[in-house]
Amino acid sequence: MSIRIVTIEREYGSGGAKIAQRLAERLGWKLWDEELTAEIARVAQVEREAALRCDEHLDTFLYRLFKVYARGSCERALSIGEDSGFDADRMVEVLGTVIADVASRGNCVIVGRGSAFFLRDRPDVFHAFVYAPDDEKIRRLRSIGKSEEEAAQLIQDVDRERASFIRHYFNAEWPHRSLYELMINSKFGDEHVVAMILEHIAAVEIWSAAHSASR
Repeated sequence: MSIRIVTIEREYGSGGAKIAQRLAERLGWKLWDEELTAEIARVAQVEREAALRCDEHLDTFLYRLFKVYARGSCERALSIGEDSGFDADRMVEVLGTVIADVASRGNCVIVGRGSAFFLRDRPDVFHAFVYAPDDEKIRRLRSIGKSEEEAAQLIQDVDRERASFIRHYFNAEWPHRSLYELMINSKFGDEHVVAMILEHIAAVEIWSAAHSASR
């Protein structure tokens, strides 16, 4: 069995989105990050511009949770007007459909958005979780223009709300450790993380082939 899909979940500020981009480049695979949000907008039949707009008023608490859950240095949040009828539950329904479709095409790296949970029963998916110490996350966030105080607050708030999103929609704690083939600290550098993910994917494929042959 070959791995055809990689999901990258990450703590806010750990650099997971950039790591996913580098991994996709190394594999020659499609990266689903910003384009995943655009695909959600297409399926939901809302304007692409609405999907790319940030920081507008959100109509429900759970919808705000989704926005924060999807937040990252390379991501945009889906922003829908109050009269659209597109609430948090509909968002998650569309999200599940889009992620399943993306996964069916294979050869892709998917960043966050609950993808590891939506695809947890597929045998051809490798799930990775990227984390980092707070000082490393603050360093990364300061490098993109955040103040130390703002970075520290974002690290606390974003991950707390991501955990609330997962708890509400998947009845699980975040991160759900048994879901991931690899949990890795990004403080050693993005290239190290990419190399370790590739090494573990190869190991999983070897194990899978040996396990299948022994049946």
